[in-house]
Amino acid sequence: MDRKNFEINPLIKDFESYIAKVDDAIKQELELYSASEFFEPLQYALEGGKRIRPLILILAAESIGKCDENAYTASCAVEFLHTESVIHDDIIDNEILRRRKDPFHIKYGYNTSIITGDFVLGLILNISSRLDNARMARELAITAMMMSEGEMLETRLETSDDVTFDDYVKVMEYKTATAFEAAAKIGAILGGGNEEQIMAFAEYGKNMGIAYQIRDDLQDWNNEDKLFNILIKKSSDPRIVFDRMDEMLKNYASKAKSALRKISDSPVRMRLESLLDFTMLSV
Repeated sequence: MDRKNFEINPLIKDFESYIAKVDDAIKQELELYSASEFFEPLQYALEGGKRIRPLILILAAESIGKCDENAYTASCAVEFLHTESVIHDDIIDNEILRRRKDPFHIKYGYNTSIITGDFVLGLILNISSRLDNARMARELAITAMMMSEGEMLETRLETSDDVTFDDYVKVMEYKTATAFEAAAKIGAILGGGNEEQIMAFAEYGKNMGIAYQIRDDLQDWNNEDKLFNILIKKSSDPRIVFDRMDEMLKNYASKAKSALRKISDSPVRMRLESLLDFTMLSV
C-alpha cells in the first residue's frame, strides 16, 4: 500500500493556526453551496489535505504586508483547483486508496467524479469574479490549463520507450510546480507586492513545487505508474537515477531558497523557508 495513505499532515505542528484559518475559509466557501448536490461530496474530497498550496499563498501575502480575507478566499480557489486535479488523477491512475480512505471515484462513482470536477471549476470562477482581480484570475486559468497539459503529457509518456529526465521535469513543472508558482504569485499580488517581489515568489513557488514532487516520487518510487519508476527500469544501475534525483531535489530547493532571499527578511519569510525545508524531510 502506498505510504502516502498513512501520512498524517506533517505541516500541522508548525503551521496549525494558518491551516485552521484556511480550513475555516474552505468551510465558509462550501457553506455557500449547502443546498447543492455537490455539498457533501466536496466535503469528502477536501478532507485531509496538507493545504501546502494555500499556505504558500497566505505566507506570500503576509510577507509583503497585507494578508486579509481576500487572501484566504483566494487560497480556497487554489485548494479547489488541486482537489479537482486529485479527483481526476485518481481516476486516470486507478488509485484504490487516498488519504486513508476511498478515492473520490470509488466513493461516488465515475460520473459524479467528472461532474464534480466541472462544478469545482465553477467554484473557482465564482471566487475569481468576487475578488475582481484580473491578474489572479489569469494565473488560475493558466494553471488549470498547464496542469491538464501535464496530465496529457504524462499519459503519453507512460507508454513511451524513450522517457528522459527532461520529460520527467517537464511533467513536474506542468502538473505540480505550476500550482505552487500560481499560489506564490497570487499571494504576492494580493499582498500588494511590486513586480520584482511577485516574480521572486513565482521563482520560489516553481522551484519548490519541483522539489516537492521529486521528494514525493522518491518516497513512492516503487509505484508502477510513476514516470520515475520508468526511468529506474530503463537504467542500467538504478542507483544512478536515485543519485541524480537526490541532486535535483537539493538543486531545486536551493533555487527556491535563493529566490526567497530577494524578499525582505522577516519572521514570515523564515516560515516560508521552513515550509521549503519540508521538501527535504525523510528522503
